Amino acid sequence: MANTNAKAIEALILALPESAGSAIYGLIDVFASTGTLWLALVGDEPSGRQIQPKIVSLTHDPFRCGNAIPVTPDLTIGEASGADIIVIPELWLAPDDDLKDRYSELKEWLRSRHRAGSTIYSACSGAVLLAASGLLNGKAATSHWGYADLFRNSFPDVRFIPEPNIVFADDGGRIVTAGGATAWHDLAIHIISRHCSPGEALHIAKVYLLQWHGAGQLPFASLVRRQTHADSIVRRAEDRLRAHYHEPQAVAGVVAECGIPERSLKRRFAAATGSTVIGYVQNLRIEEAKRLLETSDMSVDDIAAVVGYENPAFFRKLFKRRAGLMPKDYRRMFRPIYDAARVKGFGRRP
Repeated sequence: MANTNAKAIEALILALPESAGSAIYGLIDVFASTGTLWLALVGDEPSGRQIQPKIVSLTHDPFRCGNAIPVTPDLTIGEASGADIIVIPELWLAPDDDLKDRYSELKEWLRSRHRAGSTIYSACSGAVLLAASGLLNGKAATSHWGYADLFRNSFPDVRFIPEPNIVFADDGGRIVTAGGATAWHDLAIHIISRHCSPGEALHIAKVYLLQWHGAGQLPFASLVRRQTHADSIVRRAEDRLRAHYHEPQAVAGVVAECGIPERSLKRRFAAATGSTVIGYVQNLRIEEAKRLLETSDMSVDDIAAVVGYENPAFFRKLFKRRAGLMPKDYRRMFRPIYDAARVKGFGRRP
């Protein structure tokens, strides 16, 4: 039988004006249910310690966070001296907002809590604040896939990994980052399993219908995004590739279109976009394949041919590498969403 009389674990959930209210209050609900809700619903003994969540912020003053959701802090960072766990939930940040010029006092508090032994977790774009504090320098991290370019440009010392749903920054696991948006679900399961017990994590997952995103973020990520840059030649190359990516000689065609040596184009393209030319072509092809898997009944072999691959086996391997799933599994994951929307009249099948 678990020791239900053990002192509850204090978990501080950081709230800022940029915070996502759904993540703040979702974490509070889930953490506050540890050790009690399963007992109330099923009658079994609780398995593991309880977690006591508290909202911490810069001051005690109530404020409204993202989407005007009201927040009343329980503690200030000056009062929160002995927390076992600190969680930085999702922040509403523009894709180029690196937070380098804001929250200097908060960043120092995070560094001091790390030195004092707290375990620090972030969900989604909360990792941007951790990176801006310097705590991720020389370490691995993840965040929402939409911030990959921000990390590449603003935090080159951070080894950004967009694929997983959970990344340990170090062997000790004292800094842990989670992927995008509702990845706070995965983070909550991980925290409860680690600090309470695996059994309690399973109970909470069952009660709240939380799913572990075992395939990571790749199935959800867009592989092609418009980069902000001033290289007109590269912009012309991108436009050409978007129109002709399915052609067998797509790379040769774009070199001829731009009128500069192939080596120079590839160098400038990588500097401006963070991608190779052939990688960009592959991403365009896989994105179109994803759309066809989501919205059509075409066979995988036919889709491979339409997007530019004569060898279906090569296409399947590339798709798995880029999207994290085999094509049939990707269709199984996302086609029901499209069909449900179409049945309700929100979409039209092509």
